[in-house]
Amino acid sequence: MKSKLISIIGTVGVPANYGGFETLAENLVKYHVSVSLPDSLIVYCSSKSYPFREPTFLSAQLKYVPLNANGSQSIPYDIVSLALAVWNRSDVILLLGVSGAIALPLVRFFSSARIITNIDGIEWRREKWQGLAKQFLRFSERMAVRFSHEVVADNAAIAEYVLLSYGVDSHVIAYGGDHAIAVDAVNVDEYVLPERYAFSVCRIEPENNVHLIVEAFSTLPTHPLVMVGNWNNSEYGREVRRRFASRPNLFLLDPIYDIGKLKTLRSSAAMYVHGHSAGGTNPSLVEAMHFGKSILAFDCDFNRSTTEGKALFFSDGNGLQRLVETLSDRVAHQVGEEMLEIARRRYTWTVVAKQYFDCISG
Repeated sequence: MKSKLISIIGTVGVPANYGGFETLAENLVKYHVSVSLPDSLIVYCSSKSYPFREPTFLSAQLKYVPLNANGSQSIPYDIVSLALAVWNRSDVILLLGVSGAIALPLVRFFSSARIITNIDGIEWRREKWQGLAKQFLRFSERMAVRFSHEVVADNAAIAEYVLLSYGVDSHVIAYGGDHAIAVDAVNVDEYVLPERYAFSVCRIEPENNVHLIVEAFSTLPTHPLVMVGNWNNSEYGREVRRRFASRPNLFLLDPIYDIGKLKTLRSSAAMYVHGHSAGGTNPSLVEAMHFGKSILAFDCDFNRSTTEGKALFFSDGNGLQRLVETLSDRVAHQVGEEMLEIARRRYTWTVVAKQYFDCISG
């Protein structure tokens, strides 16, 4: 059987520095090597993020686009990447995200490539998008579903949304999280932290219910919370930190990108608090599940689907307070064991990458 040329589009690039799609792309390349697949890979990368511009990463060719992959340039970045993929006679295009999906009708016209799109987490519903940006993202999602040969949803709740909204079935493929435990732990002595604490890591955005979590723990002085995030990137984050940073049981840390340090912080935590209310399967949640800790998650379809309904759920600050105050060691241990079993069964990169390449092979 003739080998295929597969182009991966929509990420900053590989090797991954940060981000869910970048980690996905890197692990697809690693799986491609580990099982010696005959197909050829090209990963499109932002030259703005890779000044040395290596020509290859493991088995993948790297092609560089002179635009930023995120922010206002994300749309032309994806469109240029798609045009190059067509020019390079790709047999399969794996598009991660819908930013450039407005170009898919032209891709279908000029190319016979099979298009597989991961539509991400219903991006247009996020609170940070308003007005024209929200309308554009919704239109891009519609174009992605209509003009892709296959649609990937990272969560069963996303797949149900796509079916109800567009009448299209999706492949449900989540993310791996085992890379979070595969690294060596790194010392975190620069942080003076309590022995027992709840842990959370996320982008500091309203839809991640950061204010709800921090305010709830501010009323629980004997229960420390360590929360890692980009507090200074928005007025929302700065305001939450201003209001609560003086509380002695709250440790509101700046972003930590060293996965070894995150491993140390997660391993030492008594529980993980996950406030995301949007976005499908959140990488930070499946990573946390691999640590076998009890998980207290905001009650929404996405989080229930990811944890198979076996996490502990809260829908407001009072509910979170009650969970923290009443959580027994027995229940914490049981929930942690269930999270680890689900993670090992569903959220390893070997499982996820195989699902992607099965989809690619048709």
